[in-house]
Amino acid sequence: MYDVAVIGGGITGASVAHALSRYDVSVVLLEKESDVALGATRANSGIVHAGYDPASDTLMATLNVRGNAMMPGLCLDLDVLFDPCGSLVVAVGPDEDATVRSLLERGRRNGVPGLEVIDRERLLSMEPNLTTEASSALWAPSAGIVNPWDLCIAMCGVFVRAGGTVLLNSEVTATERAEDVWLLHTASSVIRARRIVNAAGLYSDEVHALTTPADFSIRPARGQYFLLDKSQGSAVRSVIFSCPSADTKGVLIARTVHGNLLVGPTKEPIDDKEDTATTAGGLREIREKALRMVDSIQFRENIANFSGIRANPDRDDFIIRKVGSIPDYYEAAGIKSPGLASAPAIGQYVLELLREGGLELRDKKEFSGDPGFLTRRIVRFNRMSDEERAALIARDPRYGRIVCRCETVTEGEVLDAIRSPLPARTIDAVKRRTAAGLGRCQGGFCGPRIASLLAEELRVPPTGILKDRAGSYVFTGPTKDPFDPEGSAHTAESVTADPGTVEAAKDDPVVPIFEKEAPDAR
Repeated sequence: MYDVAVIGGGITGASVAHALSRYDVSVVLLEKESDVALGATRANSGIVHAGYDPASDTLMATLNVRGNAMMPGLCLDLDVLFDPCGSLVVAVGPDEDATVRSLLERGRRNGVPGLEVIDRERLLSMEPNLTTEASSALWAPSAGIVNPWDLCIAMCGVFVRAGGTVLLNSEVTATERAEDVWLLHTASSVIRARRIVNAAGLYSDEVHALTTPADFSIRPARGQYFLLDKSQGSAVRSVIFSCPSADTKGVLIARTVHGNLLVGPTKEPIDDKEDTATTAGGLREIREKALRMVDSIQFRENIANFSGIRANPDRDDFIIRKVGSIPDYYEAAGIKSPGLASAPAIGQYVLELLREGGLELRDKKEFSGDPGFLTRRIVRFNRMSDEERAALIARDPRYGRIVCRCETVTEGEVLDAIRSPLPARTIDAVKRRTAAGLGRCQGGFCGPRIASLLAEELRVPPTGILKDRAGSYVFTGPTKDPFDPEGSAHTAESVTADPGTVEAAKDDPVVPIFEKEAPDAR
């Protein structure tokens, strides 16, 4: 029996679970995918918005500004890369100058610190690669960039280490109420909890409807992006937005915390919540808009295109509440942009709703006795000095074996990810925890070695290793008999795996339940 069940392992659900970590309550987080941060969080632009964009007097505005202020300290505690680079909304011409001034006034009403409108001369001194047609800009020094999936994983890892439970591959398919207890049905089990927090992102309306008809709907919108090589990372120094319209904040150009250049997104209403395709037309639109602002960007240095789906609600505010018509049911739904920036504050807001609803929150004794109880520290070999690297390798030679050349990620770091409190179980899960495979070759060099390390650590055959989501098997079988030194078994027939081998691999026990007591947790 759990005190609280959080449905959804994106940045919102992770923030709620993390906020509860310090208290002596039993909490389970259920995620339908094979890892956390696989929905909108994975394809997020990583911008920590300042808070001038949401309409004043909305919950969105309040939590955006509050979450923005919390982000630097949170990232410091969790050892998550954060860059307080600021943002600029660039105007071209009198009409957009007026838009910038209106954003300034709204931002001041929202309580955003340090906002100012700067003129063309100062703008071009700050961003010399910007178009000379720029006439003014809104400067927001409190904005920044963060790695969204790393933040989500870090929160969940601390949550597990503090005694929480994460259940992966656990889509909630039905709910029922029995004797003041919620029963949450998944394909493999029934979870009992006294309270539910619906943080299911794109599917929050559907999760709500498992209990009672939802009084809101999620209208998915797709956003496509370019991810350019690090050679383009110096094109801008801050986050650059084109002037917003009624439909979007505008195309952005920003460095990532790893030094790449991110350009996008589009905003395309779609019907299918899983339609993450990229299109020639969408990418052309991004390219044309971006080049109007920074014409020196070399799009031939593109290393990846991707898209994500926004969980846009049918209203202009977040839906964060205790649902009065359903006992012990809470939700944080419709968390569209600026959801990432707002996430730390959303977690605290839901915490207070739970407290008001009768959940007794007493600090765990570990929290009061250990100031580092809810912190995380990880090895980032590529950010160490030569002296630090030498000392680390002397302690453990595995940190001296480079697995990913693009991002300088070591075998030791990959093993750390596989053995962490929320362990990596797929090739892309390793990428999200270490950046191995995130660089120019996109895993072409390091992918096979990471698959080999996963197979060794998980004690499964290579045919059991997934790239990412369920069913994404990388290997179908051997290309030659390892006992045949001449390789004579390398025939058309031997390339095709024995179906029994593949099925056996699928049945191997890769347990998607992560708790403090998990045998491979550190």
